[in-house]
Amino acid sequence: MTRYRISMSKAVRDLIPHLPPQLKRKVKAVLRSLADDPYRAKELREELAGLKSYPVAKARLIYRIQGSTVDVVAFGPRADIYERAATELSKALRGEPQGRTLRKSGAD
Repeated sequence: MTRYRISMSKAVRDLIPHLPPQLKRKVKAVLRSLADDPYRAKELREELAGLKSYPVAKARLIYRIQGSTVDVVAFGPRADIYERAATELSKALRGEPQGRTLRKSGAD
């Protein structure tokens, strides 16, 4: 089984260490799960087409799949996450630095 690599925007990478311990564990569990099967999340539409949304408690993890990489664009409360995801996507399209890879792909 092929595992996907996880890559994160700097904003998400900097946020995770500051989350409450229980939420941090949930986020890490979701990231491990997405490395196995990133296609199970909700497809977003309109200006966020091409992105997926996965619930984590009362927050959402927004990402896109690029080849064998899951690129996490944004994470935060459902109330404003879609606006923040659009902002992060806009930065990516302008060529600003993307996140770093956290997990390498490989076969199980």
